Amino acid sequence: MPVNLTRNAIAMMNSGDVNSKPLVQVVDIKLIGNSQERYRFLLSDSESTQHAMLATQLNEQVRTGRVKKGSIIQLIDYICSTVQNRRIIVVLNMETIIPEYEIIGNPKLPTGSEPEANKSMPNNNLLEPSTRSTNNRYSAPAPANKAQSFQPTIQPAYQPPPNYKIQGPIMKNEAPARIIPIAALNPYQGRWAIKARVTAKGDLRRYNNARGDGKVFSFDLLDSDGGEIRVTCFNAVVDRFYNVIEVGKVYLISKGSLKPAQKNFNHLKNEWEIFLESNSTVELCPDEDGSIPRQQFSFRPITEIESAENNSILDVIGIVISVNPSVPILRKNGMETQRRILNLKDASGKSVELTLWGDFCNKEGQKLQEMVDSGLFPVLAVKAGKVNDFNGKSIGTISSTQLFIDPDCPEAQGLRAWFESGGRNTASISISKELMPGGSKNEVRKTLTQIKDEGLGRSDKPDWVTAKATVVFIKTDNFCYTACPLMIGDRQCNKKVTQSGPDSRPYRTHLGNSFPGSWRRNLGMLGKGNVFVEI
Repeated sequence: MPVNLTRNAIAMMNSGDVNSKPLVQVVDIKLIGNSQERYRFLLSDSESTQHAMLATQLNEQVRTGRVKKGSIIQLIDYICSTVQNRRIIVVLNMETIIPEYEIIGNPKLPTGSEPEANKSMPNNNLLEPSTRSTNNRYSAPAPANKAQSFQPTIQPAYQPPPNYKIQGPIMKNEAPARIIPIAALNPYQGRWAIKARVTAKGDLRRYNNARGDGKVFSFDLLDSDGGEIRVTCFNAVVDRFYNVIEVGKVYLISKGSLKPAQKNFNHLKNEWEIFLESNSTVELCPDEDGSIPRQQFSFRPITEIESAENNSILDVIGIVISVNPSVPILRKNGMETQRRILNLKDASGKSVELTLWGDFCNKEGQKLQEMVDSGLFPVLAVKAGKVNDFNGKSIGTISSTQLFIDPDCPEAQGLRAWFESGGRNTASISISKELMPGGSKNEVRKTLTQIKDEGLGRSDKPDWVTAKATVVFIKTDNFCYTACPLMIGDRQCNKKVTQSGPDSRPYRTHLGNSFPGSWRRNLGMLGKGNVFVEI
């Protein structure tokens, strides 16, 4: 059955018409990009062709074969941008009408759309900045059949000049920018706007480099389609927007520039960051329908953290089963900070240490300790925790980490139901058995019965626990010895010393040092059982 494509669809789109829903044919598909999977289409209306980029949320349609070379598709939602006098179409939503069909007509590029640079084909990606390149080479599509073959004139990818810098909108008309999903953002769009909720806001930080002093802050956005992106402001822009941005509020943001995300500091699943500039706009808007969620999680079961890469960033949720007091820690830079260690467990049968640093210790950490000490075991959701694999796996907070106590989400409700229906008494295996550098030896609270039932202290390596109990017996004969108080690295020596010398003071003979001795004691303690422990 013959198919009639939308007449003059390419010309209409190139003229800026984004309201029609044209029927077009995909005559070529090319995978581009090294760091992020992106697809470039060559679309045809049977007479003309036009390059288009596919939004990343539609990549699955290409991977599964629902859209392929020859497919007849209807463009449901798309935008048009102009870069260096060249039109770019970004497909945001589409519907496959016929999965595979022979090439219709003899389409050619529109007159005047082919730049002079067509004589040589650059290797840079269409949606990658000039600092990123790819070795992919473009090849013309193969003929659909012997009776009819299609060999389009190749349109080169745009390559910015060496001194090109992305600085806000490129299109010169001042028509209101169209709201697009975060997932559709790319550096070569003209006017755009996004409507999103602020899910996190960083502290104001000051810096000093060769160009002088400066200040910076950033915040994270989430839109109704689940897209996330980080926004960063520097210097004078900080003064404009720092007090305007509030976590939980929804904003309409436009006229920012996009640059590659710095993955060392940005954990969001987006290859780009927005940088606000002097002409950028940020408008508070009402969130009447609540279509934009307040937060988005991607929880990993604790059992999967065992195989997670060191320094990776992830979300985890669990029941808080123990919280230790906050202790001061001296960092490598000589600055003192607070550290508090707590333990989470979930239905996977595993538990993990969560280390809180800095302000987290006195805010959420203190509240969690009070809840656990009073017999409550809250659900804690950790967004953007950092994995540490030193002698076992643990999670630590970083500047962008967020903690949610008893969050209102299905995962939290499921954990609470599991815990109350028997999970409270279910034994869990810790994936954080070893001591972290500079850590104390009392990082996990256990009853004495748990110590015996779990066989702690019977393996080749020690298990460190905290036990709160009552002393019921003290062994008086040979219950202690004089011990060396010298520090070896971050721990006390504790080797036995002898009393000798003119003043009969204890000293460690093989070092030749003289000092008062410290003492170690074996005490019997009771707490739902009894056991001898060494302190």
